[in-house]
Amino acid sequence: MSATATSYDPIRKLLETATQQIEKNELREAAETLNRAQQMWPNDARVFMLAGLMAEKSGNIPAAFDALRRSVALDPLWTPGELQLALLYARRGMYDKAIAHAQKLTKREPNNALVLAHLVDFAHDSGNMELAISELRRGLTYLPKDVQMRRWLANDLQVTGQHAEAYDVWTSLIEENPQDQMALLGRVTTLIEGGKASAAIPDTTSLIEIDPGNSIYAYYSAIAHGVTPDHQPPELNRRMFDSMAETYDQHMVRGLGYQLPKIVAEKILRRFPTKSMNVLDLGCGSGLLGVCLGRIDGFLIGVDISTKMVEQAGRHGVYDRFHTVNMLDALRETPAEVYEIITALDVFIYTGDLKATVPNAHRILMPAGDLYFSCEIAPENGPDLVLQPNGRYAHKRSHVLALCKEAGFEDVQIEDLVLRREAGEPVNGFLVVAHKAA
Repeated sequence: MSATATSYDPIRKLLETATQQIEKNELREAAETLNRAQQMWPNDARVFMLAGLMAEKSGNIPAAFDALRRSVALDPLWTPGELQLALLYARRGMYDKAIAHAQKLTKREPNNALVLAHLVDFAHDSGNMELAISELRRGLTYLPKDVQMRRWLANDLQVTGQHAEAYDVWTSLIEENPQDQMALLGRVTTLIEGGKASAAIPDTTSLIEIDPGNSIYAYYSAIAHGVTPDHQPPELNRRMFDSMAETYDQHMVRGLGYQLPKIVAEKILRRFPTKSMNVLDLGCGSGLLGVCLGRIDGFLIGVDISTKMVEQAGRHGVYDRFHTVNMLDALRETPAEVYEIITALDVFIYTGDLKATVPNAHRILMPAGDLYFSCEIAPENGPDLVLQPNGRYAHKRSHVLALCKEAGFEDVQIEDLVLRREAGEPVNGFLVVAHKAA
């Protein structure tokens, strides 16, 4: 079972039983089983590794760290013990330590594919794309045909703007398997992001032939043909944000300097200092606005297409209810005059056209209610709605102002600001506060 086991292994059965008990959440029974194992073999690293996993499952994180560190100390050359310690650090968001332990293991076992995969995961979760790419290149030196590693590498190259090399890796995958939908879609998005949308037409055609009813493929086909879709498919948003959920807060706030929830919460609390209000948080994501508002004297309702984002938001304990639905459907189906406040922060950059959204928001606001939303800014000398190469929509300031006025908002304030920073560069946009008449 491990490097600590010998041909004579009197506790193997006990360890297997304890593992099953932990998986079934039978923690009291697992503790008793591990105690019996430790009495028989007091200094077995496996016992302490399982004790660490059991402690984590019970919510005793300090005990989990203590047990896993003891496991490593007892058998410093046993890879499973140190890998579990690295994974615990990662699950607690301590990525520097997780990476350090994983890198130590890769030096000892450079061809261990499991350790490599976890190290790449840690690099991704911490936003260290340079490390992820470096490790994937290393892994491909001993597993050159590994499809998953090549997909990861192509995606990471694409994310970091290395479009030419990403294109080459996607192409090599497609040459081996022309039906590889992930590779075909990867090459499509690489071409679009690189400003070569029309070159993606053959691949979008292939994708639609493989799956004719796929709304994501239809969306990218429209872009390849020079058409700006009014909205992104909900399935695309769900897939993207589900994959980001666990690290979203750290990535946005620490990595990109995202301060919009804090700014808007401060404005709301100045307007409602007693917190007596009902709030609809559209595209609530991981609940950053709720964290900044705290508990309110009213209902705080979150709407998001991503189940995993909603799970993260629920952990803060400030939202009263969630609706995991398409935001546009939620707005259309909500009765009139329900909320004092509606927010949509960093949301319309994914939903696109606002012609129905703004009037519906006006309808469901209480008299004297406020709508807060942000947009990335499009040039005033261009179209009202622009789909940027990065896949996000930008809106023309004057068009948004006109939409708010047409919807019936009495007063509309628009504030230019930097929404966040990407690759060290500011992402320029604006915050709208639209006030409904009393």
